[in-house]
Amino acid sequence: MRQKTSLLGLGFMTPALVMVLLFFLIPVVLTGVFAFTNMSTATGISGGDYMITPQSIRHLADNPALDTNTIEALGTQGYHVGEASLKAAAEAGVSPAFLAEIGKRLDGKSFKSNRDFVRALKKLRSRPRSMRDLKLAAEPFSRSILNQRFATKEAFLAGLAALDLSLDAGGRDLLAKEAYTGWSWTTENFRTLVNKPGSKFIILNTIFYVATTLVLFNIGFALFLAVTTFYLPQGQATFFRAVWLLPRISPPVLYVLLWKWLLWDNGFLSTLTGWFGVAPFNYMLGSVSSAWTAVILINGFIGASMGMLIFSSALNSIPASMLHASEVDGASRWQQIRHIILPQLRWPILFVTSYQTLSLLTSFQEILLSTDGGPGGSTTVWSLEAYFTALNNYAGNLQYGYGASMALVLVIVGILLSLLYLRVFKFNELVAKPRIEN
Repeated sequence: MRQKTSLLGLGFMTPALVMVLLFFLIPVVLTGVFAFTNMSTATGISGGDYMITPQSIRHLADNPALDTNTIEALGTQGYHVGEASLKAAAEAGVSPAFLAEIGKRLDGKSFKSNRDFVRALKKLRSRPRSMRDLKLAAEPFSRSILNQRFATKEAFLAGLAALDLSLDAGGRDLLAKEAYTGWSWTTENFRTLVNKPGSKFIILNTIFYVATTLVLFNIGFALFLAVTTFYLPQGQATFFRAVWLLPRISPPVLYVLLWKWLLWDNGFLSTLTGWFGVAPFNYMLGSVSSAWTAVILINGFIGASMGMLIFSSALNSIPASMLHASEVDGASRWQQIRHIILPQLRWPILFVTSYQTLSLLTSFQEILLSTDGGPGGSTTVWSLEAYFTALNNYAGNLQYGYGASMALVLVIVGILLSLLYLRVFKFNELVAKPRIEN
């Protein structure tokens, strides 16, 4: 019978386990994997080509492993007519008559640019009449790999060998690494996080935002609402709790639009103060202090409504006999709260603190919709910066790997804070068996 009950319980738990696997474990693992790559819009998410560009030449110029002649040869778009280039042109489909004339008139000659070589080809009688065909015929004679794409490393090294450069195996590998346009494994993302000048500012913003919203609203104000409505008549308590749930159940876009209607320079508050001669002011973006006030209020009311709901449910589970007995003993409301209610709420406070900390660390939609991290990036927090980096930035090059490393930092910080909360709230005592059972 117990085995059948266990199997039934496992069956009921299977959908939840599948959801945890799909929407938590796999995304976290993939975030950890991508965090150690340099994936971006430029590299793509699959394999890349090999290509030497002018930017690559500038990077290589500072490398002591390569001499000046090699750098100049890589950056020069030269053309040479010889046995190897004539053979390559024949394989590319250039007409035999045109090749024969090129070999007779231009054999052994070199040209510094495509324009010079094409000008020489135009003087030949058997040349193609189309300029496009003429330029295609000129390509096999190129002695440059600048701005040319090679699908494989082997093809790139073959093109490199055609330049007759004096390179050893280390030099060839160095050029192949610089030319590769796909993603690669790296730990550079984390070094960038540590050394980037703006990281400290965003960290301080995040600490201020999470700590202030958590203490003042998600825990403090939520407790205040739960306790005050607990002492109200049942009908009034239900009404006020329903009102305070509106921020939680409202769609974020509509909720933030209501705040903009209240705080914008043409909103209700500016209109009201304008009746007394006060100039219109954008309380959401007008100053750093007003922007932070708006952000904390917007997110705080959402968190307070959830905390109020959990704390109210926990308060209703406290045996009424304990409160009645305290009143008989002459306890005041404050004494009831301090010695009966708060000790009974350790479990709910631990849960709300852990959950809301993780929520505040990772959620950014209200900040994005209200201030977009402004003014001047003053309300940008870590999760919002990770979103801008990986999914939506003005530069156009989305840095998937770097954004994933920022998200991985949030995962690690969230786990460490959760473990800290378990220790502060003495989790072992909360789950210990009552002494009477021992």
